[in-house]
Amino acid sequence: GTTAGTEYTTAWLLEKSLSVDNLFVFAVIFGYFKVPRAYQHRVLFFGVIGALFFRGVFLTLGVAVVSRFTAILFVFAAILFYSTYKLLREEDDTFDPGNSFAVRLLRKVVPVRDEYAGAKFFVKEAGKRVATPLLAVVAAIEAADLIFAVDSVPAVLAVSDDAFIVYTSNAFAILGLRALYFMLSGLLDRFHYLNTGLAVILSFIGVKLILQASHKLISPAVPEIPSPISLAVIAVILATSVAFSLRLPPRGKGRGAADAEESPQDADSPGEPDPAPDTRDAGPDDPPSR
Repeated sequence: GTTAGTEYTTAWLLEKSLSVDNLFVFAVIFGYFKVPRAYQHRVLFFGVIGALFFRGVFLTLGVAVVSRFTAILFVFAAILFYSTYKLLREEDDTFDPGNSFAVRLLRKVVPVRDEYAGAKFFVKEAGKRVATPLLAVVAAIEAADLIFAVDSVPAVLAVSDDAFIVYTSNAFAILGLRALYFMLSGLLDRFHYLNTGLAVILSFIGVKLILQASHKLISPAVPEIPSPISLAVIAVILATSVAFSLRLPPRGKGRGAADAEESPQDADSPGEPDPAPDTRDAGPDDPPSR
């Protein structure tokens, strides 16, 4: 029906927009481990499979908790507001994939060699099975997705409490991440206003959660934000942030600075050349140098 279809579309667009942050983390992880491009597709495949499993667990627990304890929505709203604060502050959280909990745990369980062995996750050395860096990359990606689930699970539960809708919207948003990464891998740096747009979206969803919880716990007179309005707001904010990113230079870089970086003047460019210095010792009979 229309209601379920609108909720699904809203949840899918919300999760897809929040998943864009995953693409930046993918780029950092691939750069840190120096993953050859030929193996990145295989890594993302297993990363998506793991994300589908963990999201299913988190969303199932989330729906069960919300159905029994509506007040938890206030906690979810606080999480989203804190995420908004971090995005707007643009805190420089140095992400070190090599020191992530998942990678450190993997190294304790099985030895990890330094060299890749094609697309293999395990090889045998001196009769012992050891992991290749490719398995460490998958572990780092799964750990990053668990961190992003802290934002995405409360956000999608603000749209619907139907377990089928929230999981399928997450699943189809995640399934497109591989193709989206390879399509946008060379353009990620251009979306410099995307974090601001995501912060506005998260704060909007936080307000929606507070109104939703207040409507159920305090008074039915408290209005709720309908799903069609949520869908329109998310779409407009996302499109605006992308458009601003493509049309405007990053903050702190004016047009003049950008032009200076793109076309610096060198000494051999046309114009008035600097006069060569006269290195001769001027004597009383020498004409004055111009």
